[in-house]
Amino acid sequence: MINGQRKRPPLGAVMYFVVAGTLATYFTFAAVQGDHGVFSRVQIMAEAEKLTEERDRLKSEVNELRNRTRRLSDQYLDLDLLDQQARDVLGYTRQDEIVIR
Repeated sequence: MINGQRKRPPLGAVMYFVVAGTLATYFTFAAVQGDHGVFSRVQIMAEAEKLTEERDRLKSEVNELRNRTRRLSDQYLDLDLLDQQARDVLGYTRQDEIVIR
């Protein structure tokens, strides 16, 4: 200290810490909230799980429809399924049945 005055830090050092702090804040914010940040990753993982469940549900539905289609094909004819389809589509009933509407 000369004559009781404090020596100020050089302007370059102050600017260095200001820029470094600004960059650190920006990158921290981007890592948490950015397009590829932690929150986006959690949302993407949740959406992927939901889409996987929907895919599995659709696969089982397709398998069921394939089975029904095969059962009505020329190579394999399921008479019970044919009877059910004729009743549903054409509105057929047997004489010994009672229809309640």
